[in-house]
Amino acid sequence: MKLPMFIVDAFTATAFRGNPAAVCLVENTLDEDSHQHIAREMNLSETAFIRKLQPTDNFTQKNTNNTLTFVTMSGELKARRAEDGIVLDFPLYPTSPQDLHEVEDLIKAAIGDTLVQDIRYSPDTKNLMVRLSDSYNRSFLETLKVNTEPLPRIEQTGKVKGLILTLKGEPGGRTPQYDFYSRYFAPWVGVAEDPVTGSTHTILGPYWSEELGKKEMRAFQCSRRGGELDISLRPDGRVDLKGGAAIVLEGTLTV
Repeated sequence: MKLPMFIVDAFTATAFRGNPAAVCLVENTLDEDSHQHIAREMNLSETAFIRKLQPTDNFTQKNTNNTLTFVTMSGELKARRAEDGIVLDFPLYPTSPQDLHEVEDLIKAAIGDTLVQDIRYSPDTKNLMVRLSDSYNRSFLETLKVNTEPLPRIEQTGKVKGLILTLKGEPGGRTPQYDFYSRYFAPWVGVAEDPVTGSTHTILGPYWSEELGKKEMRAFQCSRRGGELDISLRPDGRVDLKGGAAIVLEGTLTV
């Protein structure tokens, strides 16, 4: 069987930046073993398998608003092409204040004596969001050594599945300017650090919107690869996340 295969760097317009993902187009359903074998062969944190729901569907067909709907294991995902990128339609996830004493050991193990300004928890996504002190800048977050190895041993209740570190942007600083920065760690699911994470911005978006009094924001995820997102909170309680995409490999997979 020969399958079209792509590697796409998301949330960037530049190859070898952003979040790399393998995308495999399949005509028929593959069994779970095949999915896992292909994903291991690609050796990336994300591998997507896309197939038509109906034989008449066309992967390249455009509809009236340039939107494609993907039926995923996590629900429907809508994506539409914009002039300067691709817009993903996500729900918003609220956070609640988190008592420091309940997660103090986890935070201390991860970032040591780094000053923390706010801690929030998202029960919907099981992500712990830690806002660093406004006294730090982007360079500090980029170079911060985060120790993820002991975190699954410290937090074994299943309450936390991911750690978000975030920092307020620097007005009048670098160009382009960003409203906030972040990094994301999920050793509980085998991801020491994710290069760029669209889903965490469904949490970061509403948090920083309230803090900054803005509905339109620009964000940068400070991993080694780095990636940027434009965030737009909508009146219907959802959020549009826009980013670039660079195809860095196109070929055929033989299985």
